Amino acid sequence: MNSYFNSNGQRTGFLLLGILILLAAGSASLLLGGSHTFTPSQVYGAYTRFDGSNTDLIIRNVHVPRMAIAAVVGASLAVAGALMQAMTRNPLASPSVMGINSGAALAVVIALAIAGSNAFSSSELILIAFGGAAVTAAAVFSLGAAGRNQGETPIRVTLAGSAVAAFASAWTSGILLKQNKMLDDILLWIVGSVSGRELHHLTAVLPYTAVGLIGALLMTKSVNVLSMGDETARGLGLKIGLVRTVLAALVVLLAGSSVAIAGPIAFVGVIIPHVSRFLVGHDYRWIVPYSIVLGATLLLAADTVSRFILRPEELPVGVATALIGVPFFIYVARRKSYAQS
Repeated sequence: MNSYFNSNGQRTGFLLLGILILLAAGSASLLLGGSHTFTPSQVYGAYTRFDGSNTDLIIRNVHVPRMAIAAVVGASLAVAGALMQAMTRNPLASPSVMGINSGAALAVVIALAIAGSNAFSSSELILIAFGGAAVTAAAVFSLGAAGRNQGETPIRVTLAGSAVAAFASAWTSGILLKQNKMLDDILLWIVGSVSGRELHHLTAVLPYTAVGLIGALLMTKSVNVLSMGDETARGLGLKIGLVRTVLAALVVLLAGSSVAIAGPIAFVGVIIPHVSRFLVGHDYRWIVPYSIVLGATLLLAADTVSRFILRPEELPVGVATALIGVPFFIYVARRKSYAQS
């Protein structure tokens, strides 16, 4: 592993730099385009010579928060997907496929249905989403380990996640059908959207996403060992139960905060870990940082496309990621079935 990391470090470092440049380009396109177009000098002036004009207000209160939220949510979902794929050794695992996003969304919808759409602050909604994500994660892994021959297997956990996701989505839809007024208020959020968010929404989730992303980076060596299989990991002295618990907590932080701010955006956590492995191999010391950058890049690109494809109308970014993610998911599933046959 070390020889791989050292011999390929320069190549992967340059590749990461190239992707960072691509991320910067995507950020610029999102910042300068949309329903209002701005020049770089106007963006710069909004922060250095703020005068309260409509241009400055739109840049500071709409475009920049939207760009930052898309980047943070994309990075969080991608890393959560990478961790889940390592935990379950299942290439199809992600917060959306395993029901984590749906559980977090259901918790938020139940809370809003009971107390009203304006009853909670951003911080309170984040905690509610964390609770839903945590309960869902516990349910998925408990169901995945249940049965006559107890013990988690990739297929059991995946089936449990799919069942829980379907259950949570069905209840969410049922509640929203009974709460027509609330449906109007959160329709974009439930599909997955970064529009209409302000900077205070981002600052509310940023501490949690920062802990999740930094924690994932610190856990990469343990994730490498865990991905080799339980027997090998035990032989190397890894405390499997502790590592899985920590990784599950990081997934809850990342997925819960993402759902709280942008809704249950799907497929980012499936696509990006595969792209990262294609670029840098199976070393999670590279996969996690690449997932951070590529996840941010993908959601920025998807949001840019969603703003222009039906201009002057906008598609929710969750629709754009689904258009990319569904064919990719089918491709990975078919490739996995061929490999096992």
